[in-house]
Amino acid sequence: MQNFKLNEEFLLNNQDWTFPTFTAYGPGRFKEIGKFCKNFKINNALIVTDSGSVNLPFISDLQNLLNDSKIKSDIYSNISPNPRDDEIDSGCKKFREGNHDAIIAIGGGSAMDGGKAISLTVDSGVPLWDFEFEKEPPKLTMENPFPKIITIPTTAGTGAETEVTAMVTHLEKGMKFCLWHPDARPCLALVDPELTLKLPANLTAWTGIDAMIHAIEGYSVPMFHPLCDGSALESLNLISKSLYAAVEEPDNLLARGGMIIGSYLGGIAFLKGLGLVHAISHMVGAEYNTHHGLTNAIILPAVMKYNLPGLEEKVKRMSEAMQFENHSIESFQDNLNIILDRLKIPKGLNELGVPEDCQERIAKKSMLDQAYGQNPKKASLDEVKTLVLESIRQAR
Repeated sequence: MQNFKLNEEFLLNNQDWTFPTFTAYGPGRFKEIGKFCKNFKINNALIVTDSGSVNLPFISDLQNLLNDSKIKSDIYSNISPNPRDDEIDSGCKKFREGNHDAIIAIGGGSAMDGGKAISLTVDSGVPLWDFEFEKEPPKLTMENPFPKIITIPTTAGTGAETEVTAMVTHLEKGMKFCLWHPDARPCLALVDPELTLKLPANLTAWTGIDAMIHAIEGYSVPMFHPLCDGSALESLNLISKSLYAAVEEPDNLLARGGMIIGSYLGGIAFLKGLGLVHAISHMVGAEYNTHHGLTNAIILPAVMKYNLPGLEEKVKRMSEAMQFENHSIESFQDNLNIILDRLKIPKGLNELGVPEDCQERIAKKSMLDQAYGQNPKKASLDEVKTLVLESIRQAR
């Protein structure tokens, strides 16, 4: 990795994009939030963040910026690392009681998933689980069924700012499900790499690997989608040049810019789909409330060993994008393991407290996940059980 330099002209200057949603990128763009809210006629925003972020400086900074623009706001922060349906219900209650007209979802992927899930159901009157991805999208007749939502990532990981989907845990079933509606989309993704400068090294690593996996799994899905595939390869290109520096030099704004755009592109890449890393990770997270990016990172080697044979051409292109020297499948996997080792990723889920006796239960639930059906190889229950057990004991 890192044989080529990042482009300072692009990464350190303001950029506006309209695909896949209106996006304002650049160091310091966070300070423009009041202007953007006025442009979208937002007068009383509900700030949605996760419980681990509510006391961080960017939340008070956000409220102060809104106040300076005479925009009212309140905060809802009862969002877990793996957002739950009861937390979404409470957020809807907070939105209605405060007569809010918009949502600003700020934080990592869980905060943005929470905000997007609230936006799906709070005004539409449609029950939350009617938006489950595998179902026919609800037909809505009202003029504005979804409140405006602005997404502001403070990690470079999920790419959740780019798209409409939200992962939420169904408490009764102990499973994560993907929620969405084709007409629900952020009115603005505000992407400012300065917001990631204070992110601790371990969270920078975990979220950065998450972004890398989005690109790898998205690119590996057996579907022709050149927009997603191009985004995946450029995501890997930027991440390969940025990840070590972002972790090891936390004030390196250029590396932070490369990572947050790499994450953004990874979010576009997985609109095409994901795979068994995420299928297993979703269910482990739903049961054991583990960090999503870290869980993905641990599972990655076991699934790559299963998935990559037969994907020689795709592996070659991913390897080239990441500036590796040898482009064989074996070398690609070895290089991924080198990254995981350097970033101090645990070798097994047992280090996160995941027990071996959940093997069959997690495997069966994983096969019900949307990402299972998108995996490049159709895995049997026994094969998924083997992958789960390897991931728990020692994935690399």
